[in-house]
Amino acid sequence: MTWLDRWREIMATLARRKLRTALTALSVAWGIFMLVVLLAAGQGLSNGAENAFADDAANSVYINPGRTRMAFAGHGPRRRIQLTNDDLDLLAKAVPIADRTSARFRPRTDSRASFRDRQGDFSVMGVHPDHQFLEKTTLEEGRYINDADIQDRRKVAVIGLAVAQRLFRDLETPVGEMLNLGRNRFRVIGTFSDTGEQREQETIYIPITTAQLAFAGGNRIDNIVFSVGETSVEESNALVEDLHRRLAEKHSFSPVDKGALRVFNRHEFYQKLGKVLWGIRMFVWLIGLGTIMAGVVGVGNIMLIAVKERTREFGMRKALGATPRSIVSMVLEEALVITTVSGYIGLVAGVALVEFAKRILPEDTGFFREPDVNIGVGIAATVVLIVAGLAAGFWPARRAARINPIEALRAEA
Repeated sequence: MTWLDRWREIMATLARRKLRTALTALSVAWGIFMLVVLLAAGQGLSNGAENAFADDAANSVYINPGRTRMAFAGHGPRRRIQLTNDDLDLLAKAVPIADRTSARFRPRTDSRASFRDRQGDFSVMGVHPDHQFLEKTTLEEGRYINDADIQDRRKVAVIGLAVAQRLFRDLETPVGEMLNLGRNRFRVIGTFSDTGEQREQETIYIPITTAQLAFAGGNRIDNIVFSVGETSVEESNALVEDLHRRLAEKHSFSPVDKGALRVFNRHEFYQKLGKVLWGIRMFVWLIGLGTIMAGVVGVGNIMLIAVKERTREFGMRKALGATPRSIVSMVLEEALVITTVSGYIGLVAGVALVEFAKRILPEDTGFFREPDVNIGVGIAATVVLIVAGLAAGFWPARRAARINPIEALRAEA
């Protein structure tokens, strides 16, 4: 029998059992399809979570003042804590490894932005030069705030692209133009973009010393943000606890009062997020592999039933001189055809659905972004399924090869 005749016989055998072949193929294709879709969904969750925190330094710590929750040292509860410039000096002593540090101040008085006859309500924030790195701000034109701007209290501003498009849309560049913030005039020295939300690009940054002077801020600051370098999460937590204790002593509130200062350690949160995403990926793989194994078991069961139904056929083949090896090969080749074709169909269908979803889904849907699947992983899973399908078909094939021709013919008589 030639190679072509052998494959024609296999296809004819599968065609005679259309329903059984179709159901077996469906179980295999569904397993690969679900694995591809689940992997893409897991990647979409991972991309969304990482994008949500991509616009800030992963090792940063935020300190925001709040209200006390308990009485302490003669002070009653519900007392508002106000951070000042002195707290930056305290931070430098408590966290000497802080490689980037910036305070932030938002004007309470009129800071409405305007240029000629255009105006808009944008977020105005006084910051230090390191804020560019802590917020991962990307300069598009010009420069960012520097130490000389802070020292000399210069009236300069760095504006987001949304601000530039709104107020300076008729100009080739806003750099060098004068921008009104309330009753104060600031020179635009740069424009920036940000990978975060749209509101990030609706911000105007000015030197914090200028903001405190021009908008009656005194020495008050709204919050502090700093990065902790290459320290571990445990080390950063210890430093934050020590800083909290020192600030509690300075502002006279209980060291265990978590309401007085709200501390957000992004370094710790990012590590926890990584563990959650790892757990999601493992769960996705577990469900996907479980679905694939169900398909493999289906292949084995179908092949076992097929061998039992073809007992007489195999007996006749052996009586005519067919070797056990040829019978095993024939059964395995049938399993190979089913798993390969159906696995490929499932892979193509899964990838097609993922690509379709990428086209119709909004670019940013919160914690779900750009679902994607590694084609190499999908192909590897299909190959594993094919090998597993062959392994599942091997035992029925061995049973077929061991059939006694006389007993087989008598069983079907």
